[in-house]
Amino acid sequence: CTLGSEVALRVGGDFFFDPQPGDSPVNLVLIAGGVGINPLFSILLHIADLHGYQEGKTKGHKLGTAKLYYSAKNTTELLFKKNILGLMNMFPGKITCCFHVTQQHSQICKELQPHVTGK
Repeated sequence: CTLGSEVALRVGGDFFFDPQPGDSPVNLVLIAGGVGINPLFSILLHIADLHGYQEGKTKGHKLGTAKLYYSAKNTTELLFKKNILGLMNMFPGKITCCFHVTQQHSQICKELQPHVTGK
C-alpha cells in the first residue's frame, strides 16, 4: 500500500480468498496473532498453490503479492514458522512474512532472525 491507497479490512468471522481466473490481481496483507494464524495459513497455502500453477504455465489466475504479519509471545509459539519460511523461499518476493515477538527471552535462531522484530 502507499499513502492514499484504498484497503479492505476484515476481522474475524467467515472469510476466504478464492480468486477466479480473469480476476484482477490483488496484493494481500494478512495479519495474525497466536493461534489466529490457522485460517490465514490456509489462505497462504492456497496462494502458494496458485503461484505454483502459474509457474507451471497454467493460465488464468493473475496473482499479486501476499505479506503476512504474524505476532506471538516468542518464536516457540509461532505456529507453522518452518512452513512459512519454506513458502517464502519457494516464492521470493511473492510471499513474504514479518514475525513479531513480544516476550522473547532466548536467542532467536539464525533462520528466523532476518524476519523477526520485537523483544
